[in-house]
Amino acid sequence: MSKIFKLSTLVFFLFASMNLSAQNIYKEKQTRDNIFSFGIGPSFAYIDNGAQYREFNFQIKPSISASLTKRLNERFELRATGGVQWISSGGNPDIKVQNKWTTNNSSFTTVGSVFYFDVMPSMYVVPFGNHMNRSIFNFYGGFGLGVMHVSTEQTKSFSKDETPKREKITTGYVPIRAGISHTIGPFSDIALEGTMMVSFNDNLDGNIGFNRWNDNFVQGQIVYRRYFFSKSDY
Repeated sequence: MSKIFKLSTLVFFLFASMNLSAQNIYKEKQTRDNIFSFGIGPSFAYIDNGAQYREFNFQIKPSISASLTKRLNERFELRATGGVQWISSGGNPDIKVQNKWTTNNSSFTTVGSVFYFDVMPSMYVVPFGNHMNRSIFNFYGGFGLGVMHVSTEQTKSFSKDETPKREKITTGYVPIRAGISHTIGPFSDIALEGTMMVSFNDNLDGNIGFNRWNDNFVQGQIVYRRYFFSKSDY
């Protein structure tokens, strides 16, 4: 009886392990169509009191983002991204520029943060059906629509005695985002990603019309991407 019991136990665990292995193989044949991403990297603000951009004399600040992506087919996906970018004015405007800003009651300095959220479709250069069959390197990009909330402290001069005034503005923007991804595992990628947020407002820094364009924001991030199932996939 002891030998029969041991043999039955061995057969049971053998079939159980084979069944579990078969389930795992079947599970990975089902594509993971959801992606969570987290990114961090440098950024700068293209604002009227930002700097002398042609001389690359501007402030570099950090930015952070997180996103959820739903793959729609082999080439296209829908992505929602939220995050924060810190901004600061900079440069050394000459006295002529300062006099013009004083006449227009424009802000000399701006320091604060931009909280943003956007939704955008994007596409892959190299299409893939299953996450297990994606290429080692791939390019992706797209554009969409978003909303940002800008909270800053501004001054109307360079005087250290002036008390900064807090300003808050909410506006829309168009995100333009592109990146190159590299596979680092069956479910993970690492990517280099660039984003430009083209805003609908030129007064986010309290200074209007000095530059040619509206106030815009640029980011370069290292992004970790993780493929996962949704509950409805089980």
